[in-house]
Amino acid sequence: MKKAVILLSGGLDSITCLAIAKQEGFECYAMSFRYGQRHTIELDKAAEIAKKMGVKEHIIVDIDLRKFGGSALTEDIAVPKKASSPSEIPITYVPARNTIFLSFALGWAEVLKAYNIYIGVNSVDYSGYPDCRPEYIEAYEKMANLATREGVEGRKMKIETPLLSITKGEIIKKGLSLGVDYSLTITCYDPVDGKSCGKCDSCLLRLKGFKDAGIKDPIKYVD
Repeated sequence: MKKAVILLSGGLDSITCLAIAKQEGFECYAMSFRYGQRHTIELDKAAEIAKKMGVKEHIIVDIDLRKFGGSALTEDIAVPKKASSPSEIPITYVPARNTIFLSFALGWAEVLKAYNIYIGVNSVDYSGYPDCRPEYIEAYEKMANLATREGVEGRKMKIETPLLSITKGEIIKKGLSLGVDYSLTITCYDPVDGKSCGKCDSCLLRLKGFKDAGIKDPIKYVD
């Protein structure tokens, strides 16, 4: 059976990617990160998702991005409670995070002989992060095939981004068509007592997505 590594954050996009990979016939290996983020609720969610969706193996990698900070998610900086501006990269951007995550996934994928890595990046309804753009993914995939034995020997590695060019509402509809249970997820940057704040950029994008999809968000919010 063909294998795929799925970057699983415990959020809306990554669970949808997992469902798509399963639909496409992959045996799924999920990777999450304890990277010094503000909260680890997302890791509990990722573990629950992995168990309920029957991944072959789920690993949590420990790295400490708080060592250099630079983000409201890895430093004692307040999370903005508003939508991000399209003209600037928000303070919730974690420096080089997707590059770091993909590099770990690439190493595991090469060991597993899994030639497909799924990541839930989106360049439509997103916060303007530079490592969510199509040109970034294209460049990373090229690098991956130059940097690995599998790539050099002709077994090409593919970075799968099925959500890249669709809206959040379309992502939700796609997931629901595949039986995704979005009540298992959390997207919030700054949850309180396990509930999403409803005001950070990530929450606002999620709420807009459910509104556009014409469906009530099943998770709990503070307000």
